[in-house]
Amino acid sequence: MSIDSLTIAFIGLGEAACSIISGWGNLRNNQIKAYDIKLHSVETKEEILARAKELNICVKLSLHELIKGSDLIFSTVTADQALKVARESCQFIKDGAFFFDLNSCAPSSKKSACKSIETNRGGYVDVAVMAPLSTEKHLVPIIISGDKASQAHAILEKLPMNVKIIKGPVGRASSIKMVRSIMVKGLEALTAECALAAVEANVLEEVSASLSVSHPYFDILKHSIYNFERSLSHGKRRAEELKEVSRMLEDLKLTNHMSKATVRWQNKLGSLEKTNSMSKIKENFVSFAKQLSAELRDIKE
Repeated sequence: MSIDSLTIAFIGLGEAACSIISGWGNLRNNQIKAYDIKLHSVETKEEILARAKELNICVKLSLHELIKGSDLIFSTVTADQALKVARESCQFIKDGAFFFDLNSCAPSSKKSACKSIETNRGGYVDVAVMAPLSTEKHLVPIIISGDKASQAHAILEKLPMNVKIIKGPVGRASSIKMVRSIMVKGLEALTAECALAAVEANVLEEVSASLSVSHPYFDILKHSIYNFERSLSHGKRRAEELKEVSRMLEDLKLTNHMSKATVRWQNKLGSLEKTNSMSKIKENFVSFAKQLSAELRDIKE
């Protein structure tokens, strides 16, 4: 069957789905349909419909309606909803349909999702997204693993997507992503905490100069601006990812104090429900940091 004749479904129409779909442009829009749980909320329904209209894709009002008859299913929800979505989707998936799980979840969560999908004769693929989707869109580097990885690779390349196979079972691709997140998200939290402390203590310039000597490739101001923008916009989603990181560490029987602390940090920033562009934060970083510190103090643990 030609790639151009396949029906493509997206579960969740957030940043990940919108980035991939917009990257394809008009190449695939007549093949794509999407469903988002926010369609059932009065506060968010119009937002989802507006996104679909801008992308020129079809919207379905239930998961059942979306999944039935779909050939390629992309799950792009929050980490806490990923397993639930897989278990619900398996009831409607047709034989041989591919289920691409792009969610940032622990390997054990991916394995449970795989069991649900494959029990109902779907083809489950563990997918890990390895860079920000907002900039690289459909060509963001992704890695895949599992028994269906070879078959899936040929399909994803034709869409097109930037895909690489990681040899091994379902969960191996996600292991790479989640272990990496310990460092990436942990450094985000440390950088932000350091920057806020430097501003509050009125030593930002001195700390920045000192760090540039001992760590010449690390610009605390540049990294803080980027990290604050991402965490303020997506902190809650990032916190759910770190919960899955903690689950993975528990599965490995390792301590996970740093990851649990990062969950709390991302949750606090995300709970402020602020959206600030990097240019706006950079405009007056000291003033921004002082205001943010004041707002964070008001949040009860």
